[in-house]
Amino acid sequence: MIKLNNRACEWEEGLTVQGLLDKKRYTYPKLIIKINNVLVPQDEYTSTVIRDGDDVKVIHLLAGG
Repeated sequence: MIKLNNRACEWEEGLTVQGLLDKKRYTYPKLIIKINNVLVPQDEYTSTVIRDGDDVKVIHLLAGG
């Protein structure tokens, strides 16, 4: 299990950040991802593996005026 935005979420071996985003159907164009309070750069989403027990935060940015 992992924590995703403070909620328990199923974890699977080899799950990447991009895999999680696809699985949870996140479609926002501007996202900030943190794993255990460490920022994950967008170009590392496909290579960053989420480990069992990790605390993942997915934050979408809004713009307006």
